Amino acid sequence: MNGRPTSADKVVFACAHDSGRAQMAAAFFNLLADPVRATAFSAGVEPAERLDPEVVTAMKEVGVDLSAARPRLLTAEMMRGASLVVTMGCGEECPYVLGLRMEDWPIGDPAGQPLERVRAMRDDVGLMVAHLVSTRRWVRGLHDPLPRKAGELRRRGYSRRRSRRPVASR
Repeated sequence: MNGRPTSADKVVFACAHDSGRAQMAAAFFNLLADPVRATAFSAGVEPAERLDPEVVTAMKEVGVDLSAARPRLLTAEMMRGASLVVTMGCGEECPYVLGLRMEDWPIGDPAGQPLERVRAMRDDVGLMVAHLVSTRRWVRGLHDPLPRKAGELRRRGYSRRRSRRPVASR
């Protein structure tokens, strides 16, 4: 077994309107994660008509074009196929699926915020996504997953033991 999942994990980033936070998170996730390991999409409980213009501008500044992205409605069916749902401010309104792993990220809503504040939110979201991708081992280019057990390390030729040097006698 090579440590790779048999099919890509699916991550849902959910927020109230899918016009800012979740869109940024899904975009960063899909840039950082190996698509063979995991993919992400965003959705909202009450989707807006379009993305917040400040979000589109802030993401464009870091090379991510969200101009064609459209908010989508979050459904329980979408969540059933996911391995993880990350909520961002939709609270009790987000559907709950029994047995599904969920995380809540406390990130403010960028709607109506000045560009400087949206940039700070973008940076926070980017760091949180990078941490998620790294800790779940979904990183692009991670062809040989790091061993998780000491026995695996030894089988690969690594050992905690170091060769002993002779001690000079006095």
